[in-house]
Amino acid sequence: MSETSRNSSASPEVVRDLAASGTLRAAINMSNFLLVTGRTRSGEPEGVSPDMARELARQLGVRLELLPYGTPGEIADDAGTGVWDIANIGTEPKRAEKIDFTAAYCEIQATYLVPAGSRIKAIEEVDRLGVRVAVSARSAYDLWLERHVRHAELVRAEGLDASLELFVHKGLDALAGLRPRLVSDAEKLPGARILDGQFTAVQQAMGCTRGRHAGAAFLREFVETSKASGFVAGLIAKHGVQGRLSVAPLAQ
Repeated sequence: MSETSRNSSASPEVVRDLAASGTLRAAINMSNFLLVTGRTRSGEPEGVSPDMARELARQLGVRLELLPYGTPGEIADDAGTGVWDIANIGTEPKRAEKIDFTAAYCEIQATYLVPAGSRIKAIEEVDRLGVRVAVSARSAYDLWLERHVRHAELVRAEGLDASLELFVHKGLDALAGLRPRLVSDAEKLPGARILDGQFTAVQQAMGCTRGRHAGAAFLREFVETSKASGFVAGLIAKHGVQGRLSVAPLAQ
């Protein structure tokens, strides 16, 4: 389904880069329940991420089509294919090979959950020989772990629910994830603990296909203005995710 916007603050070159068809097609990661908190009565994705796309379409003066994806990896797979115009996913170096990202507009802590009776007390103790970590495949934090983990074994599953099931049924040593999701997972697992601190913070950003220079520059300015004006903070409050999502710092 699409939504219509008519007021434009963008140049024709920017509109050609970001919405050449007259419709801004925005890829939305439905697996991030902090950024997509539900659906509207008409079935459209609702939350901070869809609202960022809605405001961008308004500023471009074009219609909006939200394209729901099950995982961020699937969004990255479609980069450069012409399926979407912009993508709202976590920024990450491997994805940035094909996607021109803005700075982050919000951040989410990533850490580990360990089972009852675990001897692991700190994040630094996870990356050791013999430790097996369940992780949602191709999530931003999975890609970070792939670059940084040297000794522990990463055991991947397709999606958040599957990674939790893998952790429980295979008796793995840790479950990697975003802290807010791990809080809800821990409630289902008596004695499970979430480790203090973070191994990384997932940077939630917007991006377009590489090579669209005018569009990319407009996107970057849009995100910085949205943070500085309080627009992002307002969306976080509107959708009830204060304390779980943080407004990212302004780009230097």
